[in-house]
Amino acid sequence: MKKLQVKDIVKIKKDIINQELILRQSKKINVIVHMGTCGIASGAQRILDTLLKKIAESKISKEIMISRTGCIGFCGREPMVTIEMSGQEPVIYQELNQEKILEIFEQHILRGQPLSSYALARGRQQQVKERIKQKRELPSEAITEKLIPGIEEIPFYRNQELRVLRNRGLIDPEKIEDYIARDGYKGMAQALTAMNPDEIISEVMTSGLRGRGGAGFPTGLKWQFTAREKSETKYVICNADEGDPGAYMNRSILEGDPHSVIEGMVIAAKAIGAHQGYIYCRAEYPLAIKILNKAIDQAKEWGLIGVDILGTGFDFDLKIYRGAGAFVCGEETALMRSIEGKRGVPRPRPPFPAKAGLWEKPTVLNNTETLANIPQIILNGSTWFASVGTEKSKGTKIFALTGDVNNVGLVEVPIGTTLETIIFNIGGGIPEGKKFKAAQIGGPSGGCIPSQHLNAPIDYETIKELGAIMGSGGLIVINEDKSAVDIARFFMDFCQEESCGKCTPCREGTKRLSEILNNIWEGKGKEGDIELLEKLANILKDTALCGLGQTAPNPVLTTIRYFREEYEAQIGGKKRHKKFTLYH
Repeated sequence: MKKLQVKDIVKIKKDIINQELILRQSKKINVIVHMGTCGIASGAQRILDTLLKKIAESKISKEIMISRTGCIGFCGREPMVTIEMSGQEPVIYQELNQEKILEIFEQHILRGQPLSSYALARGRQQQVKERIKQKRELPSEAITEKLIPGIEEIPFYRNQELRVLRNRGLIDPEKIEDYIARDGYKGMAQALTAMNPDEIISEVMTSGLRGRGGAGFPTGLKWQFTAREKSETKYVICNADEGDPGAYMNRSILEGDPHSVIEGMVIAAKAIGAHQGYIYCRAEYPLAIKILNKAIDQAKEWGLIGVDILGTGFDFDLKIYRGAGAFVCGEETALMRSIEGKRGVPRPRPPFPAKAGLWEKPTVLNNTETLANIPQIILNGSTWFASVGTEKSKGTKIFALTGDVNNVGLVEVPIGTTLETIIFNIGGGIPEGKKFKAAQIGGPSGGCIPSQHLNAPIDYETIKELGAIMGSGGLIVINEDKSAVDIARFFMDFCQEESCGKCTPCREGTKRLSEILNNIWEGKGKEGDIELLEKLANILKDTALCGLGQTAPNPVLTTIRYFREEYEAQIGGKKRHKKFTLYH
């Protein structure tokens, strides 16, 4: 097709919206199947195939539009389907199988009668109570309607604020038209035509955006350092190497809204003067890679990346590099060495990547979530972005909420939201009436935050004071039964296995910490082990070469800090808690 000019972005958006309106007016029913990895793993493809077959066989097939999106966030209730019907509120159906979808097709799609028994409701227990109450107080025709709340009434969704995930469940990630219809590439067009590099960097700095990959370094400052370097060759890299146990934020963004990351990378490239970019995505994300490849091809075809983007004279090309699954390659210098075809091990800093990064050239590396924020900052302004969050931590943060929690899923909340709000208001609390014990935040590099800090705001400064780090957004909920010793053992074993072995403190330190923890767990602990753990952990923090080794002791130090009595009891031969498991 003809490559786009800046003026075409607005015109195409209008045309797409008009076409969509015409299409929807001709279709009385819109059926949306949510096809992220979580949905497909739970059987969404079978649900889609069944619906396609039934729709093709029905007499009203011309009145039905079927589409697909990425993950809708409520991963623990997949497979999920949303049905939009003229004159009705949209209904989201959960935990579907072949039998349920056939019943929904006959009752809702063909007869227009929603099935409350399969619909996503406020909560299972509350739904039952409401049924009883409403049958006594409401006329029968109102019962079905009231039992199926709108999405804004469901606590899991109501308590979130979507910015990065604003297109969640609304667009087909394989259709660039859907993204453009929701203001896609308008921020990039503005950056390329109405702003110079300094203005772009200034807007990002003023927004207060901090890197969402772990340490929270100011994004605009990183770009400024790189922009100031004198070099004809510079690079932009998206770090999508997501190795934390229980974390899948990057994967869901790439699967559900890949163009937001591509657009963010083009803006970053303009800001620093780069013309080549790489997305480093782990090979274990085949769906994300498939969708990314298609998105890049579409963007090239439309003239949104490549040569002379939007007729502005700016060139930027983009490639995907598949990581081989090494956790250490999430560290920026190891990641760059991996792209270069070398062994993925960290190197000393300085020099920092802003000065000597990929192939020793100035490089900006940001994670997926960070880059997905950029288009909206440019389009809506830094003031808009900074309108949520805390004084030092602006914007929203995505968390992968997993573990001992009723509502497993992907959530986006303003930074500064309390742990209690995330776990109980959004997550629905702990299954089986168990008590909350702790939350492991920040993955293996993070730490345990206990119940006495449930009201702590989740921001970079507070989390650090509590002994953890924000990390990329893994948030594992742990109930009262689980052993603090085994939590530390689980994550230390992971870090020891994933250590690249380049530096002695990490290679030997993680191994020794793991041995002591395993001895304590197996009943072979002895007096002085706790003090030895603390001593070794602090040495490792101070001497390891990269972030993996420097933060690996966090789970050990925080569990000792908050649950020392469990270590003492374990060494004393009183094994009182169950083994920690991440997945159930």
